[in-house]
Order: sequence, then structure tokens, then C-alpha cells
Amino acid sequence: MSSSTNPVGSSSNSNSSTSSQSALQSALNITPADFLQLITTQMKDQNPLQPSDPTQFLTQLEQMSEVSSMQSMQSSLTSLQTSLQSTQMANGTALIGQTVLAPTSTATLDTSGGTINGALQTPSGATGNMTVTIKNSGGALIDTIQVKVPANGGLANFSWNGTNTLGTAVPAGQYTLSASASNGSENVSVTPLVQTKVQSVTVDSSTQGLDVNTENGTVPLSSVVSVY
Repeated sequence: MSSSTNPVGSSSNSNSSTSSQSALQSALNITPADFLQLITTQMKDQNPLQPSDPTQFLTQLEQMSEVSSMQSMQSSLTSLQTSLQSTQMANGTALIGQTVLAPTSTATLDTSGGTINGALQTPSGATGNMTVTIKNSGGALIDTIQVKVPANGGLANFSWNGTNTLGTAVPAGQYTLSASASNGSENVSVTPLVQTKVQSVTVDSSTQGLDVNTENGTVPLSSVVSVY
């Protein structure tokens, strides 16, 4: 009777211990009640002639404490993320209908003969004038604008009056903008900044950052230079 009891009890003890430790390590959503059930089951199934080492229970208690701490931290981080997103969305919603200055390669001319306003961020070492080139959707040149480099650098404003090189008003629609500056030895590409109205805001699912949707396209809120 004794020879049959020991192997069975020993196997049960070993399997129970391994099972409980594995569960504690892999199931991060384990509750205190689940843990107590595991301990109770292990104590009931252990071989009375070869009881489990008390240090095993202490180790498991430490594991449970770590799991509980991780759950608490995860819950706090999730709550913080939700709070930040709510605040960010509230701030972004306040921009709807506002005019912002943001980087873009396209600009919308609302009416024939209307105006598109923007600015260029002066690159380091730029001299003389910077050039803004406007093309239509077919890639044909419409107009060019010379923008003087500010003495102290920074933003250089420009305005296009919606006419072509002959001074004729062009139709309303989307136009492509590009810009360049010279640093004395070579031309440097410059990203145009255009004034555009905010139509809506959304949360980018990949970055969790706020995107501003404008009539000229979508840009991250972090890239908006000015709000008017």
C-alpha cells in the first residue's frame, strides 16, 4: 500500500507544483481568489509523507505579488493613456474651424482669383531670395513667387493671388506648391507652410497622436506651426 501511495502522491505533488507555477507565470489576469484556489488544491493533493517545501509557497506568494503589481501598473497606464487621449481630443476639437499654418505640398484655391497665404521656414545659410513654384494638377507651371530671406532667419511669409505668369486669374481647385532656397553653393528644398482651415481631428491608430484634417490634407497636430 505504501509503495503505491508514494509514487502517486509524489507525481501529484510535482504536477500540481509545476502547474501552479506555470499558471502564475503565464496568466497575468489571475485573481487573488484563483491563486488561493491553486494553493489550496496543491496542499490537498500533496503527499503527506513528502510535503511540499514551504519555500515553494513563499516563492509562489512572491510571484502572485509581482503579478498583482503588474496588473495594477497596467491598469494605471491604460487609465493614463485614456485620460491623455481624451484631453488631446478635447484640445484638438477646439481647432475645428480655425485656420492653421501647416506643412503641405498642395493648396486649395477656394475661388477663381482667390488668395493662398503661406510661409517658408528659412534654412540655415540661405541667402538672397527663396522661390515658391505653383503648378496645376496636370503639372503645368502656373506661377513663381520670390520670397525674401529674413535678415534674422525664421519664417518668411508669402501670398499667391491666384493668377498665372500672365496675370490671368486661374480656376479654383487644388494646386501643387514646392519651394527652394540657395545657400550660395547649391539649392536646398524647402517644405511650404500654408494657411488652411481645420475640418476635423482624428487619433492616429498607429501613433496614438492627434491628426488634423484640413482642406489641404491631413497633418499631425505636432507639425502645426501657428493657429490664427
